[in-house]
Amino acid sequence: MIVNCGEPNNALDSSSRSINETVNGSHHFTIRGYSLAKGMGPGKYISSDTFSIGGYEWAIYFYPDGKNPEDSSMYVSVFIALASEGTDVRALFELTLLDQSGKGKHKVHSHFDRAGEWALHAQIQGKHVVMWGYKRFFRRTSLETSDFLKDDCLSMHCTVGVVRTRVEGPKLYSVPIPPSDMGQSLKAQFFGLVGNPNSDKVELEDVEPSIFKALLQFIYSDELPDFHEIIGSTSTSSAIMMQHLLAAADRFGLDRLKQLCEAKLCEEVSADTVATTLSLAEQHHCPQLKAICLKFAATNLGVVMQSVGFRHLEQSCPSLLSELLETVASVDEKSNLVSGKRRSGSSIFGLDLAADGGVAEPGNPNGRRLRRRIV
Repeated sequence: MIVNCGEPNNALDSSSRSINETVNGSHHFTIRGYSLAKGMGPGKYISSDTFSIGGYEWAIYFYPDGKNPEDSSMYVSVFIALASEGTDVRALFELTLLDQSGKGKHKVHSHFDRAGEWALHAQIQGKHVVMWGYKRFFRRTSLETSDFLKDDCLSMHCTVGVVRTRVEGPKLYSVPIPPSDMGQSLKAQFFGLVGNPNSDKVELEDVEPSIFKALLQFIYSDELPDFHEIIGSTSTSSAIMMQHLLAAADRFGLDRLKQLCEAKLCEEVSADTVATTLSLAEQHHCPQLKAICLKFAATNLGVVMQSVGFRHLEQSCPSLLSELLETVASVDEKSNLVSGKRRSGSSIFGLDLAADGGVAEPGNPNGRRLRRRIV
């Protein structure tokens, strides 16, 4: 993380910080019938399916006869290919050939512990494919007598870390929290007084058990729950759990809990979560959270458009794209008033709305909608 340090001297001063971080993802690739792939010739490869990490498309290329003619009789080659077009990307990689004997002696090549030596920093134009990897990944004779090859099958694991940079300004956003209404939160529905009066239980649909447990914990404690204690795992981010809890609070009329969730989501807003949080705020009538998300997305539009949630936002709430562009214009106008400078030709004003509410390709008079392939 790179921080622009310095304490503000007065109300006219401001501060920000630039944060460099990686978005990591993995892909497992299995090659069956290795012996049949031999002899296809140097420079020819077997490709995995494409997979998406950090908003970019990737693939694993395995060369059974080596990438170059001089290595064809000695080594197999393995490369990671960036399959996206027209992108500028920095990324780190780790390639692991799995030991299939159960001993765990995997063959690992990693750049994650050498972040200063970029595995890939490429500007791609047209359909040119940029690759990173090893021409001499493994000596063939050693591979064919090792525990890495079992039943004529090879298995490898690839991890990609896409480096992204975002700028954070001061946390000026806040959602007011109403006073405690603990007594009113003990709703009649939870005592079996809704539906069949003779039933001693209430069946609730479309609510995860962990979310409902968190909701009950709030009712009896008037405090936001600790999700890690409830689910006993950190596999799901707290922002996602908070989004589900907000939806449940809105459903059951727990206004204070709903606003507590809003405040927490406001604190944790990021490029990866802002699109889904914005959609949630629109669906559950949270105007303050919505305004905060719009402003955050407008000031970090480039990285937000590469997130998983942005594609969902395009499909589920296309009307919000119009509001987002209005916010972009407002933020840009205020920025120009302060700096007295106009954005360059690469400004985010290059976005136009297509007729169906999607984002049109800049300079395309037909308003063709851009299709993004994002996991």
